[in-house]
Amino acid sequence: MENLTEQELATLNAVRFPQIPLYEGFGAPVRLESDLRDCEVSYGEVPKDLNGALYRCGPDRQYPPLIGDDIFIDGEGLVVMFRFENGHVDFKTRYVRTERFLLQEKHRRGLFGRYRNRYTHDPIAKGCNPGTANTNVVWHAGKLLALKEDDLPIEIHPYTLETIRRYDYDGGIKSVWLSAHPHLDQTTNELLTFAYQAKGDGTTDMAYYVIGPDGKVKHEVWFNAPWPGMLHDFAICDKYVIFPFFPLLTDVEVLKKGGPFYQWHRDKETMVAVVPRYGTADQIRWFRGPTSFAGHMMNGSSNGSKVSVDICLSRGNSFAFFPNHDGAPPDPTQGAPYLTRLTLDLAGQTEEIKSERLYDWLCEMPRTDDRYQGNGTYRNGYVVCHDPRRVWAGMSGFSSVGHYDLKTGAANSWSPGPNSGVQEPCFAPRKPNSPEGDGYILALVNRMAENRSDLVILDAKNLEAGPVAMVKLPVRVRTTFHGMWVSQEALDSGHYSVSRTP
Repeated sequence: MENLTEQELATLNAVRFPQIPLYEGFGAPVRLESDLRDCEVSYGEVPKDLNGALYRCGPDRQYPPLIGDDIFIDGEGLVVMFRFENGHVDFKTRYVRTERFLLQEKHRRGLFGRYRNRYTHDPIAKGCNPGTANTNVVWHAGKLLALKEDDLPIEIHPYTLETIRRYDYDGGIKSVWLSAHPHLDQTTNELLTFAYQAKGDGTTDMAYYVIGPDGKVKHEVWFNAPWPGMLHDFAICDKYVIFPFFPLLTDVEVLKKGGPFYQWHRDKETMVAVVPRYGTADQIRWFRGPTSFAGHMMNGSSNGSKVSVDICLSRGNSFAFFPNHDGAPPDPTQGAPYLTRLTLDLAGQTEEIKSERLYDWLCEMPRTDDRYQGNGTYRNGYVVCHDPRRVWAGMSGFSSVGHYDLKTGAANSWSPGPNSGVQEPCFAPRKPNSPEGDGYILALVNRMAENRSDLVILDAKNLEAGPVAMVKLPVRVRTTFHGMWVSQEALDSGHYSVSRTP
């Protein structure tokens, strides 16, 4: 069987992943579900005031892709949980049992073709929802939801991680899917979310929702995007939500020919919509700027008539796994993201977007003290970054976890050392009412040489001091995208009890 082609192997239902960089080394699918009670703590002591759960989510392919190759963001959703209790840490992973997962499990092979291209799927998959629930996990109104932006949320059990159901908020969501990047206002206990291409592939419909503490839709706005494209993330502040539109576009005719779901149009501008948090479509203000791209937003803020959003902005396409529309090769220098502030003046007479680079470190996956999302002002931001003072991580990903003090301009970082990289940081407050930034940073560490993972716990105010504790895993956690810390109090009550302090 050594010389069989991938198609011949598929006919035999043999499981063999293509020998391409995407599926080798640390990127190889793990394809296991794990349970480990009492993880080893290889350094320090786990703080006893950390009680709750860290949830993470990422793609881990169940079967080789139908077409033999794909992009790394595709694959079945695997939810990861670290359960903290009185200095102990338990570890659990479970696949999200989506329609796609169950259908492939039944047929023992991959059935879905090119990323989000329904025209390339196996005929067996016709009519099956292709969502993977592989991007993010959020806790709101007593429900743990696994998210992917081309599907509705999937409810999973907060302790067992077993899949419960596909969730449309009891019929309250009218869009065909929802974003994987909602933002929680933990003071109001509202979840703000949206859908792009909200009536299906290639449509320009946008839907914005405010979901109340009871889990019911309390506000809804529909409007038209300037083009059918990707809007992966947005930002919120106390009075407004900010939607940036970058020129990563969908063309249904390209899809019908078997092409990619997104293509980069470097000749198009950037547009930003500022929507009143509880407003209507006719109150939207539009702004325009030069070609740029950002996958992720750190936070929004407001000061009088000025609304700002801090984002990891590049001059070109930083999602280089989606090709240029004109066939040009990707330009890594144009795709390099840096933390940048976009300011929009609602009292101004122009559509100008003012842009200011805040730091010169290459960075991504921006996070905050989640209690200060939607506050209007905030001070602390956390990223994965390449601190030039640190050892370059190479193929292991970003080399450092970084902290930016947006009030003083100071920056510091922690690096796990050579042959190691870091995944997105999550903030856990020391206490529910601790001042902003008083708590811990939790981040997965990729140990490339050992082909396994650690979980590092850092003092959020002093990353450079090094780990408070290091939780050692005997297994590898393939790259996860996003997640969040949920305190035991919030898990027990189903809501957040947050009072913001300076």
